Amino acid sequence: MKPCIPILLLVPLLLAGCARHYVVTLNNGSRISTMSKPRLENGNYVFKDAKGQPGSVFAGSVREIAPASMSKSENSKFIRSTSK
Repeated sequence: MKPCIPILLLVPLLLAGCARHYVVTLNNGSRISTMSKPRLENGNYVFKDAKGQPGSVFAGSVREIAPASMSKSENSKFIRSTSK
């Protein structure tokens, strides 16, 4: 019975490691969160969105596909000053 306990504890850890969320950044700056890695089919990236609904985006409008943990946030590089 004791050898089974570590195995039972590893199973949820391994299954949780398989769930990857990706962020698709479009050329216009929009971002789409996906539940799985988008795959290229006939010129479109096909994926399931954050709600689990199927979706697709034309490959020419995609700037970047990255795992959510590595996705760059869109921060402005210019700081607005209020000089008078």
